Amino acid sequence: MHILSAKDAKYGFGRLIDLARVEPVTVAKHGRPVVVVMSVEEFERLKRMEVRHLAGHPSTEGSTA
Repeated sequence: MHILSAKDAKYGFGRLIDLARVEPVTVAKHGRPVVVVMSVEEFERLKRMEVRHLAGHPSTEGSTA
């Protein structure tokens, strides 16, 4: 996972987007991680996993549902 400073994320927003489309990116402020930026696809995948978990269904993370 890439880690960018808040300054680098701010001034290199296009790069942040490009990196986050491949894998989640941690943004740190004053050396402490504060947020994670991820692609919409990854966010939706995590939401589906959460719904399955809450519904009591076994994880099917590798499937293309």
